[in-house]
Amino acid sequence: MRLGTRKVVDRSFTGLGIFSIALVSLALVILLTPIVVRGIGAVVFRATIEHDRVLMEHFERGNASTFAARNATAIAARAPVYEMLTAYEAQYGVDDFELEELREALQRLLGPAPDQSKPTLARDQFGATRWAQAQEAAHNVLYVQEWDYSDPTQFGVPVDVPRAKRFAGTPLESLFPYVSEHLDEMLQPHWTLYWGFLLDDSLDAHMFGGIWAEILGTLYLTIGAVLFAVPMGIISAIYLVEYAPDHWLIGVLRSCISTLAGVPSIVFGLFGLAFFINTAQVSKYFMAADSTGVSSKSILAGSLTLAILILPVIIRAAEEAIRAVPRTYKEAALSVGAGKWRTILTVMLPAALPGILTGIVISMGRAAGETAPIIFTAAVSVGRPLEVWQTLTQPTPALPWSVYNLCTEHTAADEIRHVQYGMVLTLVVLVLLLNTAAIILRARVSRRLAG
Repeated sequence: MRLGTRKVVDRSFTGLGIFSIALVSLALVILLTPIVVRGIGAVVFRATIEHDRVLMEHFERGNASTFAARNATAIAARAPVYEMLTAYEAQYGVDDFELEELREALQRLLGPAPDQSKPTLARDQFGATRWAQAQEAAHNVLYVQEWDYSDPTQFGVPVDVPRAKRFAGTPLESLFPYVSEHLDEMLQPHWTLYWGFLLDDSLDAHMFGGIWAEILGTLYLTIGAVLFAVPMGIISAIYLVEYAPDHWLIGVLRSCISTLAGVPSIVFGLFGLAFFINTAQVSKYFMAADSTGVSSKSILAGSLTLAILILPVIIRAAEEAIRAVPRTYKEAALSVGAGKWRTILTVMLPAALPGILTGIVISMGRAAGETAPIIFTAAVSVGRPLEVWQTLTQPTPALPWSVYNLCTEHTAADEIRHVQYGMVLTLVVLVLLLNTAAIILRARVSRRLAG
């Protein structure tokens, strides 16, 4: 190849590489920007007095004197609203569909009326806890959505009609401008930094509270999977590199390991359900002797399933890392009288450790983010944070499964978008922290080996 042609080819490949990196970076920015922005909104947001009330009543957290002052102002501002409702009921009665619809809209905004008994569900005990939710709820108080069929070419266009028209000439006519003008006074919006989103338990299926149980469950599952998979993976790699004979069965074994790395994760979940839970019943072994329960989901079963999922990656990474160790290291150790096993433990494995850690880093990220394997073996939609000893017998909420569950099956999915994005951002940050810790450990090991 001529020199000029070679330069053109080299520059073309260089440009293609730079373009690919820029394209991937742009895709990451487009993907992560809404996750970061809306995920941070789960912790930093404009809260209302209803949010403070949730914290005081259910989590016993907050400044009592500040809350009392704000609450007194809010109650005083709300009093005219309930006076207008009482006056309307005295004149027209309570058996009124329009009035009932208005009361429901006001309850979503301000919470239950003072004369109303306390509802059972926490979501019905409080009004809008976030200012964005309050503005939307206030819009539903002020307006009613109707359908305009005046255009025969269309099926119908949604139109917001002022609710005040339905109560014209009644004591409630002045309620709607009052709500619009005094919304700030009634809800006392203020900026807050809610670290409890990461540390509090969930309340009423994540309508309020935090995601501590999901964070802890994800850590349990990830660490458990690594603890089971890493020893088995390294031992298998040592056998394949140092002890396995040059036989066709070993070639088939290596092909099976490579195939397992590409098997869909749902298959591992079904295997974990069939083997670890129904056949081996690993959870039942650690139950109390007088327990009448049957083997069911548990963090132990989920960790074992995830361990099998990441095992092929660890085996291949460890195998390649051991093969990459210079042969002279092994020959030097054997020449001074070290046995084969001692040579592997004291010479080969330390030299291969950076490459092994690379496989562990990749595996940790995958184990933390998998959903399908833990659906059948470990995850539940709602649960409390578990102690370490409970991981052997109890299931747990986990971030991947909870994100899917809240987005697809929650009855108020649109109202808790901040929780969904907060969970996704937390999962991304958690994986990054785990990977960063492993990368730092690898760098230190490499530096120590080099010098």
